[in-house]
Amino acid sequence: MKMIRAIIRPEKSEEVVDALAEAGYVALTKMDVVGRGKQKGIHVGSIYYDELPKVMIMLVVEDGKAAEVVEIVTKSAYTGNFGDGKIFITPVDEAYTVRTGAAGL
Repeated sequence: MKMIRAIIRPEKSEEVVDALAEAGYVALTKMDVVGRGKQKGIHVGSIYYDELPKVMIMLVVEDGKAAEVVEIVTKSAYTGNFGDGKIFITPVDEAYTVRTGAAGL
């Protein structure tokens, strides 16, 4: 299993969630976060924004599905501008359902 964490622009989050759901990936966690990338924030006129609002979408998928999810997120979150986001993939050794104690997805 792989955990995919996509940090994207807030205005693209619903589009990404809808595209994932359309492809059958309905189980996910979405949270508002703040941060900055390589640009260390942005300057708008004389105002400097050190941290920017983003949305992090997390989901766990089978190993063979990670590339498909990355493609869906990349296409639906794309604007072509700096700050479109970043996707991180990490291995998940185990997962359990709290209610039943069942292992796996």
